This record gives sequence, C-alpha cells and structure tokens, in this order.
Amino acid sequence: MRTFGIIPSRFGSSRFPGKPLAVLAGKPLVAWVVEAVRRARSLDEVFVATDDERIVKAVESHGGRAVMTPSDLPSGTDRIACAARAFLGCEFADDDILVNIQGDEPLIDSALVDSLAERLKADAKWDMATAVTPLRSAADFAAKTVVKVVLDRDDGALYFSRAPIPCDRDHEPDLASGLFVRHLGIYAYRGAFLRRYVAEPQCELEKTEKLEQLRALWMGAKIAVVRTNDDGVGVDTPEDAARVERLLLERNV
Repeated sequence: MRTFGIIPSRFGSSRFPGKPLAVLAGKPLVAWVVEAVRRARSLDEVFVATDDERIVKAVESHGGRAVMTPSDLPSGTDRIACAARAFLGCEFADDDILVNIQGDEPLIDSALVDSLAERLKADAKWDMATAVTPLRSAADFAAKTVVKVVLDRDDGALYFSRAPIPCDRDHEPDLASGLFVRHLGIYAYRGAFLRRYVAEPQCELEKTEKLEQLRALWMGAKIAVVRTNDDGVGVDTPEDAARVERLLLERNV
C-alpha cells in the first residue's frame, strides 16, 4: 500500500486565467500548495497533475514533481487517475490510497490530508473519504454554490446536494446542532474503487447537481466523512489571491 497526494492544477480558469502561476508572497500559488501538502505525514509521494507545461516548470523550479494529463478529461477525479498512472508508469494498486487536494488552497491543513488517508487505512469498508465543516450562516445553507451533506450514524455520506438539506419541516435550522454541514472539496480514494469510478459514465444525479461525488453514491460506494472546523481558504479570483497572500505573509513572519 502506498499513499499519494495528487494536486490537480489547470491553467484555464474563467474567473482567474493562469491562476496556478499567480505569484503570492514570492512564489506561484501551485508551489505554495505543494509545500503545504508535503507536510502531511501519511503521504509517500506528492505531485501535481496539470495540462500545461508552464505549470510543470513552475512546480519543478520549486523542487516539486508534476505530470502532464490531457486537457479534455471529464472530471477532476479522472485527472487524478490519469496522473497516478503517468507518475507510476503503470497501474496503481488496489490498496493504494490516492488523495485529491485542490490546487487553489495554499493554506490547506496537512492534518486534514492525514485524517482522510488514515480513515481509509483504518477500515476497509470505505471506498473513499471526504471532509465537511459546520455550516455557519443561513445564507450559506440556502446558497446553491455551497454543497451540503447528510451523514449517517458512522459519519458516512448519505447524500450531497446544492439544495438546503436536511430540511427542518417545522423550524428554522439550528446550525449549532452539528446536523448541518457543508462539503469541502478534498477526496481520498482506494485504488480499486477509483478504477471502477472512472470507468463508469456520469449518472443523471451527477449531471443534474453538477457534483461528481454523486456518481460514487449512485454506484453504491461507501464514503467516509471527516469533520473539521477548518473552512478552507481557496483562491478563485485575484481578490482572493491578495487576501491569501496577506495570510501567507502573516504565517511566515
């Protein structure tokens, strides 16, 4: 069993073209992400999956490793599987664990990466793992851009939705109850399941909600969920980049 941290990083972005190469506090964004992920103790290898040679050069110039993947892959998960095969030069093993870490979160908590990997290592019943954090406002609960998750008694995912779930029929939702959580876009996959997943076509739920993790539930997968109080700080716009740069400078003073 080996554990891989894979960071998808595409040059194209409708809101922020060239985002991975945006310089924050003296280094490109993608280099900060690699540096943060390398702090995770559970990972045997860390590398970037990209469709652009400029990103490869930026990663390698800062001591990281990167592999090229096609630009027309249907999802981030497909990019993870493709990158792992390219990195290894062969098929990954059934019991390998592959962690998909967003390429725009330079402040990612390495302990969360470790928690996801350890959840899969600890119990073979889980096919994949992801993370949630408490919902903190009624506006986020209502927003279609915020993905909500309903969990079972073992903190396994029952459903993901852009709709406000679960619905409290009689009252306003009690956001302090622990019942209302939102999804964070980080995943860990067991190798055998990842191969099954990328071989399966998109299902109607996935296409309707625009949430690729619904394909896994539709297939009958068991998704472990790790709870964290970290809200995640992503870079989606130049304004986000300026805010995150200030945080990086404060952290590294």
